[in-house]
Amino acid sequence: MELKKQLIISIGREYGSGGHRIAEELAKRFGLTFYDYHMLGEIALDKKVDVKTLEKFDELPKTPFFSRTVKGYSNSPQENIANLQFDFLRKKADEGESFVIVGRCAETVLKENPNLISFFVLGDMQDKIERTMQREGVSRGEAEELLARHDRKRKTYHNHYCKIKWGDSRGYDVSINSSRLGLDGTADMMEEYIKKRIAE
Repeated sequence: MELKKQLIISIGREYGSGGHRIAEELAKRFGLTFYDYHMLGEIALDKKVDVKTLEKFDELPKTPFFSRTVKGYSNSPQENIANLQFDFLRKKADEGESFVIVGRCAETVLKENPNLISFFVLGDMQDKIERTMQREGVSRGEAEELLARHDRKRKTYHNHYCKIKWGDSRGYDVSINSSRLGLDGTADMMEEYIKKRIAE
């Protein structure tokens, strides 16, 4: 699909909801660049640092007892890497690039951009457990632990940088439960919504 103006799609997601796969599918359908944790590769190249160092602290909340900010500079690697990613997204948006971004507080970081469309993808617990078991090759108990740990991490990270809480529907244009229509059906619905928005 050929776009007449900039389009930025941000997708927040619960672990196991299929939000990442849906985001990749939307990027394909609209012919957009796709950004997730791999964007750290571009940042590392630009800043001339080891990408593995950045990946270690990606989407992690800072450790409050071991970090402090002096004259606007933080000694927290988590916070510095988060801010590098936020600056990266703002730069891409300011340059007029169209893209899909997963996570990274994008619905807040880019909220002033009129071409941003933001989604939050959630799912029923049973579906999320089964998807995680299948994808990770783990037991039900291990899948439940993974879900709890990853969502706790995402929530803490997001809520540190954003006023509106992680998953709060007021912070997104659309919140959608992928269990209702399945991943393909959810992507179809989101595609239709996006097409209507960009036709305005």
